[in-house]
Amino acid sequence: MLIAGPTASGKSALAMELAARDGRVIVNADALQVYANWRILTARPTPEDEARAPHALYGHVAREAPYSVGHWLSEVEGVLAQGRPVVIVGGSGLYLSALAEGLAEVPPVPPEIRAEADALRTGDPARMLGEIDPATAARIDPRNPARVQRAWEVLRATGRGLAEWQAQAPARPLLPLARAEALVLSADAAWLNPRIERRLGRMIAEGALDEVRRELPHLGAGHGTARPSARAIGAAELARHLRGEVSLDEAMAAAVIATRRYAKRQRTWLRARMREWQSVPLP
Repeated sequence: MLIAGPTASGKSALAMELAARDGRVIVNADALQVYANWRILTARPTPEDEARAPHALYGHVAREAPYSVGHWLSEVEGVLAQGRPVVIVGGSGLYLSALAEGLAEVPPVPPEIRAEADALRTGDPARMLGEIDPATAARIDPRNPARVQRAWEVLRATGRGLAEWQAQAPARPLLPLARAEALVLSADAAWLNPRIERRLGRMIAEGALDEVRRELPHLGAGHGTARPSARAIGAAELARHLRGEVSLDEAMAAAVIATRRYAKRQRTWLRARMREWQSVPLP
């Protein structure tokens, strides 16, 4: 079973119910919940949740380690090979689409180009967007810095636009939709936004500030960061408070806005790319 949905929509709770009912392994499909250095701010399952049901691919990657959708697919293949029933759950649409549709085999980006892209993302993101080939620029969300950076890196590293790479025949999908029950949770902003705000309050109460404080040496001073692991939603905003730049209320308000924007990008992706999945309206 596959479950997709925007952040704060209740995906993990539904996965826990299904795991308890059917004895399923809960498999992570969230690009930030793989990292060991984040638990609270990425809403990773709690130790209590992990004790109640088997979980896989959560918190197993070091902050400095490179990790991509290709790495994730390889690890999911290993989980599926064990033969146990699974529920694969997360909000990273690219991971789930690659699982069900296959992934174009784009060559890896060299570290020096990744470093150049990180610097551009921080210092001159408009230039990065302007240098992407027109076909790719027409397909990606220009307000999504991670997608813009990925497109720039691929063009810079290979001389071919990401759209061209994606147009070639993808590798055989690991789990085609014909073999899986695929649910996508559908929530509008009016219902989702208050949940986002309440969840951030719970995160603060549970120690999110301490978690960010431990990561301060590894976070950039602005929103651009050198490692994908540092891009947890809300980390940059809470780090500004810990550096004495803004009040906690201001930081929390900014983190809520950042999370709402992220959820909007997720909903856009889900509507565009997961039309064949079974929609589950919320509430």
